[in-house]
Amino acid sequence: MENEEEAALSSSPNPLDVDPALQKKHQSMLDRLTNRHQTRLGSSLTRRSAESDSSSSPSFESTSTFLSRFSNSKSSIESQLAQCRLGLSESTQVKSQLDQISSSISDLEKLVAENSYFLPSYEVRSSLKTISDLRQSLEILSSELLPKKKFAFKNKPTRKDPIFESKEQEEEKKPEKPGFRVPQSPGFWNKKGEILVHKFKGSELGEFTIADLDSCEVRLTGSVRALFVHRLRNCRVYTGPVTGSVLIDGVEGCVFIMASHQIRIHNAKRIDFYLRVRSRPIIEDSCGVRFAPYCLSYQGIEDELREASLDEETENWSNVDDFLWLRAVQSPNWSVLPEDERVGLVDISNSEES
Repeated sequence: MENEEEAALSSSPNPLDVDPALQKKHQSMLDRLTNRHQTRLGSSLTRRSAESDSSSSPSFESTSTFLSRFSNSKSSIESQLAQCRLGLSESTQVKSQLDQISSSISDLEKLVAENSYFLPSYEVRSSLKTISDLRQSLEILSSELLPKKKFAFKNKPTRKDPIFESKEQEEEKKPEKPGFRVPQSPGFWNKKGEILVHKFKGSELGEFTIADLDSCEVRLTGSVRALFVHRLRNCRVYTGPVTGSVLIDGVEGCVFIMASHQIRIHNAKRIDFYLRVRSRPIIEDSCGVRFAPYCLSYQGIEDELREASLDEETENWSNVDDFLWLRAVQSPNWSVLPEDERVGLVDISNSEES
């Protein structure tokens, strides 16, 4: 329409040579074209201003921004560790101070998980190594300031817990590798052939450990901040949302159905993982591991996943990083689980707590 009006203007005679009616029509056409031009000009200026404002604002998906936040959090944690080590806190406040440091480390893990999709692989590795070092320093400091009560009964075998005794013997025989030490948090330890059920309620637990299980089925509902899985054989593990990270080490012949912001897998053999994860799953020293999408159901799980920001499928379950495979081709250590071999929806709604 606009082009027709412009063409009409260019081909029309001088308005002074025509009658008043045609002159009036000619002026009306000029007014419409002028208004359109002014409107377009205003829109263009507004758009340019918005683009300028957008370009001047800091980008969240920036490696430098992440490194700055990570460094500040790391320095704060190191300062808190130093304060505890020097005895600057009251003795009655040491336990709460250590818990706060543990929470800060978990928040740092979550920061890495939420930003790992755009970070270079070497930055992710470096950040995870820093977090492992911080957690190991915390564990060493905790053992110094809060010695375990079980050592008080070392010379009283009749009162010694056989589970703790077994754990002590295992620790003496096989020292943990740095970065994969199992915390003495609440959890399931040293079980065989059992169905183990636990419901996390509110914020009662920050960390949970599953260790030294054989031929067991573990059902965890509700949300937890961090989950540690260590030395499992022929087990099935079903978990609701983990708001921080899952650390798995030394597992064989198992099935895991898990939702978490970050999942790190070490020394796993012949494992099927059904995952929903915000960042890329990481495997190390593993072989024969297969991956498929999350398929767990129980009453209230959708609300819990939403609250943990895990309600959306990211497809990261199939975007696995093998840190020890540096070639450009697909790592032979992991694969996508064929659809005809996958389990269906697993419903654990009727589980009774152990």
